[in-house]
Amino acid sequence: MEIQDLKQSDVSSLNDLQPSGWKDILSIFDFYSKSSFCFPIKVTINNKIVGIGTRVIHNDIAWLAHIIVNIDYRNKGIGKLITQTLINSLKKECTTIYLIATDLGAPLYEKIGFKKETDYLFFKDINTKWEISKNIKLYKESMKDTITNLDQKVSGERRMFHIEKHLQSSYIFKKDNIVEGFYLPSFGEGMIIADTSPAGIELMKLRLLTKERATFPSDNLTATNFLHRNNYIVHKTAMRMRLGKKRNVLFSKIFNRIGGHIG
Repeated sequence: MEIQDLKQSDVSSLNDLQPSGWKDILSIFDFYSKSSFCFPIKVTINNKIVGIGTRVIHNDIAWLAHIIVNIDYRNKGIGKLITQTLINSLKKECTTIYLIATDLGAPLYEKIGFKKETDYLFFKDINTKWEISKNIKLYKESMKDTITNLDQKVSGERRMFHIEKHLQSSYIFKKDNIVEGFYLPSFGEGMIIADTSPAGIELMKLRLLTKERATFPSDNLTATNFLHRNNYIVHKTAMRMRLGKKRNVLFSKIFNRIGGHIG
């Protein structure tokens, strides 16, 4: 058994690792292998890739993503090996490590020391078309600093280097000349951060014109109640877990997450 960096040339060999019901992992690991802030690894047995995982670094905070073991090689300690290797590689530069845990993975992460922070709620088959608020505007360069500050206040992370390439196609909610929220359609699943409930709900309505799914923390009662009032129910949940220093994350202001592969 060997553990090594995963190269872009390895990506086409990952079909056997594709979990049922997940998005195409080949395109995701192609993204990881090309990104300067992502560091994928692989476990091989007899030259066959049987496990993979990635660390995604946002300055002094990291995310572990897509830790996957071939179904024929589970219960052999491979998942733990991948997780511990990723953690060990981060100890010097990152004081907080996050991940999203499936029911299958959560017990392993708990044994390593991860603690649950919140649940993400998943809604699907949303097909209502709402009227869009006149307070929603296209992004302008002059708004960058405001969005940077709002994102850092809500997420606790310094990740504008990753977000900024998505700003030109983004929308903001602006009322009385104050930016109260923003929506990045091209960033993962379409991230929405909002400082006020009206901004969050109106940006959700805009996003749901072209999306049928929504995912956000259970702490966001405004978003939860909005979808419940419109007769949509949670179809699954997943745990957001943390290892290391606790950060001040305002989960109630996250109206749609980025994605399972980033956070």
